[in-house]
Amino acid sequence: MKLMNSPLLASRVKSETVTKSEKWLGYLLGPAGALLLNAVLATYLNVYYTDVLNLTPLWGGAFLTAFPIVSKIIDAITNVVMGQIIDRTRTKEGKARPWLLLSAFLVPVTGILLFTVPESSDTVKAVWVMISYNLFYSFAYTIFNMSHNLMVPLSTRDGTARGGLSVFNQIASIMMSGILVALVFPMVIMPMIGVDKSKWITLMTILSILTLPLTLMEYYFTKERVTAEAGEEETKQSFAEQLRILFTDKYMILMYVYFFVYTVGVTLKNLGLVYYCNYVLGTYNDGVTQMLVSVIGGIPMGIGIFAVWPLAKKFGKRNVTMVGFILYAVGSLICWIFSHNLVVVLIGQFIKNIGGLPCAYVFMALFADCLDHLEWKKDLRMDGAAMSIYNIIAVAMVGIMTGVFNWLLAKAGYLAPITASNTADAAAKLAQNGWTAQLALESLKPASDGVLTVALQQPSAVTSVISFAFVGLEVFTGIPLVAILFFLNVEKNLPQEQAEIKARREAKTAEESGK
Repeated sequence: MKLMNSPLLASRVKSETVTKSEKWLGYLLGPAGALLLNAVLATYLNVYYTDVLNLTPLWGGAFLTAFPIVSKIIDAITNVVMGQIIDRTRTKEGKARPWLLLSAFLVPVTGILLFTVPESSDTVKAVWVMISYNLFYSFAYTIFNMSHNLMVPLSTRDGTARGGLSVFNQIASIMMSGILVALVFPMVIMPMIGVDKSKWITLMTILSILTLPLTLMEYYFTKERVTAEAGEEETKQSFAEQLRILFTDKYMILMYVYFFVYTVGVTLKNLGLVYYCNYVLGTYNDGVTQMLVSVIGGIPMGIGIFAVWPLAKKFGKRNVTMVGFILYAVGSLICWIFSHNLVVVLIGQFIKNIGGLPCAYVFMALFADCLDHLEWKKDLRMDGAAMSIYNIIAVAMVGIMTGVFNWLLAKAGYLAPITASNTADAAAKLAQNGWTAQLALESLKPASDGVLTVALQQPSAVTSVISFAFVGLEVFTGIPLVAILFFLNVEKNLPQEQAEIKARREAKTAEESGK
């Protein structure tokens, strides 16, 4: 990739140690655009499909069940391909960062396509949804996510600096995305756009375009120091051989199992959030319930910026994460038992998110430790292959759990909101179908265009499914995570292993210089 030798594409970070501008611009502000878009999609894309496009009944409920699973199989394949491409990329700017640059242009275009579904037959809608979904997730976002996630492991071997970058990286995801998705969206944006398709398209177009300048900022203010150490060495192992190496290392196996269990729970929780606040704890787009659940429960994430890394340095990343998941399970249990009580749910969410702090902020640093251990053990780095397995787990679980969630909603009898021109029209539609409005029609306010959105009272089976998704499942994932982490003691010998890696590199350089 000779193009990457251009001075215009050179990293603005020249220091061999991590700088303040690198932290703030490359790891905090830069990723915020794409991570915000992804956070909004994780929470609201399924709502767009079920409530705006009304795709739940399509093909007897089979479409929204099958298409996410099939799409994530494609996504898993592209993650493998992308991992191999990254491992074999050799440029002056690194092996992952060049692809971050490409993704800056691909993500906004494909993000817009997700929502510009044409008004046509159900078949045309289904085809558009499938193609746009895979262009975004299996192509554009795969390129961004693989290269973005490798920035922390490839940035430095300094454990303290790497941990700090991991925290800054997560602030971008948890704080900036959380403020908008948890506060502004439920309070302001969702009541404003309702189920108006044109407003959804306008909103998501703005968010998609925002990713371009910010992702460029991430590209220009990051640096691959670990890649530079390895020089121009090329990965010669086949993907099958890389898999064999990865899955014969106990720490990598434990890390993947840990991430799998965690992702199952958190994915279903994210899918259930809006539905839970709309139908179990509050009323449809009431502007308050979701905000309270997300913000009050999420306050610990703000506190964690200052607390979690000092604790991790003192007691170890694994140890504080283990203790955290005990609180995580307890908080989830409180919420599940009292799933209709707003005050108790908020208390449970607060406890749960205190427990989730270490996982949220130090996971990527722990993953990087495992990569260093593997390099010490096998004398090679397989960052792309290792990250492709990580991403396969992430995307596969999103697809599978989305399919499962939509299947459960369809089987339980989920009723999407209806629109009407006035209360009389709404009353006629309700009577015709035997439905009951969630709120009295007289209390509903029409949108600026005069359209009235009427949420329907859900069957009890639907509210049970939603409650389990949002607050129930993570009761059962928290405890196994503690058990897995008990054996993940990769930090114990890491300083000595990193010293050996450095000595090998220096000896190799001296040998090559003497030739």
